[in-house]
Order: sequence, then C-alpha cells, then structure tokens
Amino acid sequence: MTVDGVARPVPGLRRKGVLAVLALHAGTIVSVDRLVHAIWDEHPPATALNTLQRHMSYLRHVFGARDTIVARSPGYVLELGSEATDAAVAERLVRQAQQSEDWIANTARLRAALALWRGPALVDVAGLRWMEEQSRRLTLLEEEARYALIEARLVLGEHAELVPELARLTAEQPYHENVHAQLMLALYRAGRQADALEAYQVLRRALREDLGIEPSAALRDLQTNMLRHDPTLDPPGQAVAGSRSASKATVPSQLPLAVRTFVGREPELARLDATLTDTEQAQPAAVVISALSGTAGIGKTALALHWAHRVAAQFPDGQLYVNLRGFDAGGSVLDPAAALRSFLDALNVPAHRIPATLDDQASLYRSLLAGKRVLVVLDNARDVAQIRPLLPGSGGCVVVVTSRRQLTALVATEGAHPLTLDLLTPAQARDLMSAQIGKDRVAAEPAAVDEIIERCARLPLALALAAARAATRPHLPLSGLAAELRDAGALAPFDRDDATADLRAVFSWSYSALRPDVAHLFRLLGLARGPYITADAAASLAGLPLAQVRTLLTELTDVNLLSEHAPGRYTFHDLLRAYAAEQADQLDDNHIRRPAVHRMLDHYLHSAHPAAQLLDPHLVPIDPAPVQPHVIVQQHNSHHAALSWFSAEYTPLLAAIDHAAEIGFEQHPWQLASTVSTFLLRQGLWQQHTHAHSTALAAARRLGHRAGQAHALFGLGIGNARAGRFDEAHPQLEQALDLFGKLDHRIGAAVALETLAWISERRNRPADALRDVNRALSIVETTSHRGHQARFLNDLGWFHSLLGDHHQAVAHCEKALAIGQELGDVNGQAATWDSLGYAHRQLRDYPRAIRCYQQAVDLYRELADAYNQAVTLADFGDTHQDAGDADAARLAWREALRILTQIDHPDADDVRARLDRESAPEPA
Repeated sequence: MTVDGVARPVPGLRRKGVLAVLALHAGTIVSVDRLVHAIWDEHPPATALNTLQRHMSYLRHVFGARDTIVARSPGYVLELGSEATDAAVAERLVRQAQQSEDWIANTARLRAALALWRGPALVDVAGLRWMEEQSRRLTLLEEEARYALIEARLVLGEHAELVPELARLTAEQPYHENVHAQLMLALYRAGRQADALEAYQVLRRALREDLGIEPSAALRDLQTNMLRHDPTLDPPGQAVAGSRSASKATVPSQLPLAVRTFVGREPELARLDATLTDTEQAQPAAVVISALSGTAGIGKTALALHWAHRVAAQFPDGQLYVNLRGFDAGGSVLDPAAALRSFLDALNVPAHRIPATLDDQASLYRSLLAGKRVLVVLDNARDVAQIRPLLPGSGGCVVVVTSRRQLTALVATEGAHPLTLDLLTPAQARDLMSAQIGKDRVAAEPAAVDEIIERCARLPLALALAAARAATRPHLPLSGLAAELRDAGALAPFDRDDATADLRAVFSWSYSALRPDVAHLFRLLGLARGPYITADAAASLAGLPLAQVRTLLTELTDVNLLSEHAPGRYTFHDLLRAYAAEQADQLDDNHIRRPAVHRMLDHYLHSAHPAAQLLDPHLVPIDPAPVQPHVIVQQHNSHHAALSWFSAEYTPLLAAIDHAAEIGFEQHPWQLASTVSTFLLRQGLWQQHTHAHSTALAAARRLGHRAGQAHALFGLGIGNARAGRFDEAHPQLEQALDLFGKLDHRIGAAVALETLAWISERRNRPADALRDVNRALSIVETTSHRGHQARFLNDLGWFHSLLGDHHQAVAHCEKALAIGQELGDVNGQAATWDSLGYAHRQLRDYPRAIRCYQQAVDLYRELADAYNQAVTLADFGDTHQDAGDADAARLAWREALRILTQIDHPDADDVRARLDRESAPEPA
C-alpha cells in the first residue's frame, strides 16, 4: 500500500488479505464474520479472532494512525476517502461511461479506467478463495471497460484504427461473440464487407467444430444486415445510436401480482426503502440484499411483492422473481440450477448457449447483470446454499430474499440486511379485515372482530382466510365466525415454530364443508409432489373419471383450498398442502394412499413413455409394467405434441422420480428418468438430467435392482457425454455396458457401445468409434431388433466414410437400407439415403449421390421432418454444384433456405451465404 506517497510493504498472505477486504469495502463496516470467512474460508483456526486483532494492530501501525482502521460493531471499517483504491475509481469511471451518451467523454473515462490495471488484480493474495472471486470480478470489469471503449471508438468513427486491435483480440478469444461482432462492424465500416462476412464465418466454424453450437441470433442478425447493406450499420450518426438502443433485449418483468388487500408494515417498508439509499451510497461492488424472515403465514411474500411493485420503476433493467419452494410440504425444494435456468431464460439466453455446470451458469448470470439495475426477488428460500448461485456479482442490483429461517450466514458473509416479520398489530389486523370485508361490517361488530383477531393470533394468513370466509358469507354474523373459532380452539396459543397446527381450525372451516368425494380428493392431492398437478394426474391419483374430477377440482378452487395458477394446472399454498397430507395420514390408511400414488406415478410413466418414443424411436427399451386400472394416459399423436407435453410436465415428472424413490417404488424411479432423458438433454437441462438419473441410480442400488442401475448409469453416461464431460461419461457407460451384458439386455449394451463410439468420434478417434459400432452391431445381430441392426449398419457406414473408405461405407449403408425398407422404417431409410448420398459424393459419383439425396429429401418430406429435409437439400445443392449444375444447386438451396427460414433455424444463414457466393459476379 502507499501512505503519503511512500510505498509501505505489508508482509504475510492473510495480513494482506485483511487489508484487501477492508480496502474493497472502504468506508463500509465489514463484519468480523465476513473477514474471518474471507481470510480462512470455511476452516478458521480457533485463534482466528485473536489473530485478526493482531493483524488490525499491525495495519494501523503501517498506516501511522490508529483512527484509519476503526472498530465499529459488528466489525471494522477502513476510514479512507471514497476513492482511495484503484478499483473504486475504475468502477466509478466505468459506471459513468455506461450512463452517458457523451462518447468523447466516455472514451477518456474508459482509457483512464483501463490505465489503472497494471497486471492481474489481487495477485498478492492469490490462494484465498474470496480474493480469487474478487479478482475474477475485477477482471470482468476490465474486459467490460475494454469492450465499452471499443464501442465508444466505433461510434466516434475510429473503425479503421480498431481493426488490428480487434483482429488480435479475436485471435486471443476465438469464441467471444461480442469481440467478433465489433471486428465485423469495424471491417464493414472501413469498406471491407467481404472481410467482415469472412470474420463471421471464421467464428461460426470455430463454434460449430469446437463447441457444436451456432452463433447467437444477434450475430446472425448482424451478418444479415451486412448482406442487406442496412443503413443502421453505417458510420456514426443518428442511425448508430438508434441501432444501439434498438438492439437492447426485452427487459424481464417477472413479478407476480401484488396482494390487493395489503395493509400495514410501514416500518418494514421504510427499512426496505432505506436499502435503495444504501445502493447509492455503498461501494459500487456491493449488492444490497434484504433477508425477510418469519414464521409460516406471516406475510413475507406479500410484503416482498408489495414493495417490489412499488419500486419496480427504479430498476429499468428488469425484475426477476422465483419461488424457491424452500418449505414445500411435499419436499420438492426448487434446485438452484432450475431457478438459475429460469433467470437465464428470462434474460434471453438461448438454450444452446447455457453452460453445463451450475458454477458456469452462475458466472454467466452474474456477467449478464454486471453494471445493470435489476431487482431480484428470491421467495421462500430453504437455506443460504440455495440462494448463493442466484446472487448478482456486482453493485446496482438489489436482492430481496424471503424465508422461514433467519439466514444468519447470508447476513454474516454477504452483508444482508436482516428483517424479521412479527405478527400484525391489532390495528393492522383490523385494517386487513376491513380491506377484505368492508369497514362498515367491521365497525358494526367490534367485539366479534376483536375475538377473531385474537383467535387468529394476528397471523396474516389466518386472518385472510377468516376474512375470506366472512366475505363469501355476507349474511353470516361475524359473531358466528368468532364462535366457530372459539369452538375449534386450535389457533391459540400461537406457536411461532409451527404455524400449521394453529391454522387447522381455519382450514377446517372450508374442509369440513366439503362433500365427502371432494374432501377425499383434497386429501389425496396432499400426497402429490411438484409445483402443480394436472387434471389428468389428479384423476389418476383419485382413480376417478376425468369429468368427475374436473368438477371436484372446480369446487376446491371455489372455496380457495386450491388455485388454478394456469389453465388445467392446480397448486396449493404449502400450508394447505401440509394440512391436506395430514388429513390423508389420519383418515386414509396406507392401503388407500400407496395405490393412489402408484396410479399417479403410472400416469406420468405411461404418458411419458410413448412421448419419449416419438422424440426418439431408438430408445433403450424399458418395458414398463401394465398400467394400473383407472389411470388416465395422455395420448400424443405427433412429435410436436410429445415435445409440448414434456415442456409443460417435466417439472412434475422430476418430482415424481424423487417421490417414487423416497417411498420405495422399484421400477418407477429409473423408468421415469429414462423417459424424460431425451427431452432434458435436448433442452440443455444438464443438472436436472443428472439429478434424475442420480436419484434413480441411488434407489436402484438401495433395492439391489440391477436393471435399474444399468439404465440409470447409461442415463448418467449419455448426459455427461452430451455435456462434453467425456471423462465422467466413459466409466459410467462402461459400467452400464457391463450390467447390460450380465442382464443379457442386448439393446442396452449395444446402445451403450454406440454412445461410446460417439464419444470417440468427438475425440477425433473414428477408428475407435468404428470398433465400438462393430461390437454393437455384432450384439444386435443376435436379437430380433432389426431396426437397431439397420441403425448400427448406417453408423458403420458413416464411420467408414469418415475414415475415407467410401466403398465400404456404401456396402454397409445399402444393407441398412434394405432392412429399413423391409421394416417400413421411414426414419431409418431417410437417414441411410442421406449417408449414401455423402459417400457417393466423396467418390465423385455425382449422379448416384444426387439420386440418394433426392430419396432422402422425399422421405423427410413425407415424415414432415422439416429440419432434416432442409439439411439434406443443402447437401443436395452442394452435390449439384460439384457436378457443375449451378441452376439445380441454386434451386435446392433456395428450397432449403425457405424451410429453414420458416422454422427460424440458424442454419439458414449458412445456406443464404452459399446462395450469395454463387450469385456474386466473377472478379474482373
């Protein structure tokens, strides 16, 4: 550090760490707990507090003034000027540049900010995890400043001067789309349109070949605009500014409706309002977090949403919301990966660009929110571990967390502002009653209102339910309502640790008025897991006809014991779910409960299984047991219908896997995991896929079920392979292969070998892939599954082509084709004709290649498989071009482009580029 212009060294890693933590929060109190956590991670020594005090004493000596580091409860504060560190100055300069349209001034600010970096940040304290996180944050800030400076210079017309620097940056970061976009724009404005388009193709090839993904929609739009000579791309002027603002993504606005009858809580609202002032005064790096805690039904969510709507306009970059279901009565706590995925979806991140691991997704999320003003509401959190991946990484954002727990660790380590909600005051409780049933009615029976408030223990949820009962029975005297509460006697005394017991009387009013069949369904619904249940699943659970169950569900929603949060999907408040489950435990013995759950699981399994076969006809067979009587099975008549069903139902499916494993069902955990596997993988839901198969594997091992273990290991292996985790996938697939072999499950063994072959192809080892497919083929040739034989013969041909043996490829593919034609397997035939077209094209037998591609195109058209039809048409056009028939090539490409444009697929850009190259005039 430097004191009065003189450098003064501070020896010792942890002593430097203490100084760094204080400096990064200069002028702000840093708690002792946070200091200990930052310096010793999760394993502080017993002498940590004494050691910390010695470090403070030493640092005061180095500063030469005891009042520089001041002890102030609950920790210490470094009393320096607001910009005593380079980091603080840099953050201020970058923030000012983000908020200004003065490009000349912005250029000066950003150059000044970048000059403050003289190497890697916090290098002297490397090795401490908290410091490494801060170092990464400052590195991201440096990158942000660098790219913002380039953008400012582009606006100022320095495009030609920027080309060498951008060329160097794209070489250093071959997958960074923003840098490539800036290079493309600089080249285009410098009059080098062809070079700009080539820069796009360089990036596209790198993303395709190395990562297996396509450029983002924004980059594809930039290429399209360049091809069209869009005037918004012209050098500086109004068009540029307009283009910049027009390119901003849709702002997420996820807040649910606020409670219409919200009353009171003025002190709590004032404390939340004060956090906005904290946001303006705190260090730019500090995210302001409010942790609202209190018992069940105390009104945490109502307060959070009321305040969030009130201040939403102060967060122009959006509002994010998620219900973490931390205290869901069914135990279906929302995985932070699922919550994070919902946020990335709301921030318009395409599925194929979302990383595989939770840590990488969290890093992407923090990068997207860097420098923005976003309000994040994390409702009903279970613990701090569930929250941390969802916290933004830089200042400007405000987070509101609600939980039944105090979240002390969040207060200690993240500096959250704790706010514990207590019961309403009698006056607030009366206001709540007035808001729901009217002031006149409350004023007419003051004694009865007082007794209702007392019997409800001033708990907002209980009061709201009592008021709802009064509102729906306008002729019932409030004294009668008070008498019902008095007779029930369950709400007082109020137990802060378990509000459920005290709400039984309130819930019983509506429950006891139900007809027996409605009450029975209500109890059974308490056994279901997941965030919601459909009418079909509810009918299966009850073992009743769908029409009858729809009527029962309507009655439950009418009396507010159930809510239809989306058409045909029903959900509970978690306390109502607990009450329903409790009633089921008391009134329905296990001979009723377990068969009901079995029927519900059968509904999910037997609806998911045919849907999965539509998505992938070559699934490893799982052979579910016959469906139980009175189970409704969802029918799917097309690939699209199956995909839509999975999109809506995969969350309850995942909850069903956990439920089945928990209560000891032998087949359902692994069979449900197998059916949902293809959907999860195609959607990039890596964590959910891994969790499902890990749960299935644990259940199968617990029960000693070898078939379940084999399928679950195969699911884990293919999931890790698709996510690029080949080192994890390989042993899992080998174990699955071994188990399938011992079980004589030949198709399972063969498909495991095929997946191992796919890994070998991705590792650029086609010879190993060929070996494994040969083994797979030899296995299925001993079975009656001739469709799989044809599939592996086609694989064999493809790998021979990759190895340059195109004659052998043709021989294998022709065998595959004969089997496919015999079986009437149109999918298999189409794929094999396509492989034959590729092989004949490599052999330069263009007439035969053209005939093969034509067959593939016709079959894909018959299947209504638009994407594969278009891809084959593109290859068809390439073959015509190789054969010297430019007109036929253009015709095929135009048809491919029409289809790809219609289905809005990114491959359209590649086909469009082929047409543009073909139509370009010959050079003079």
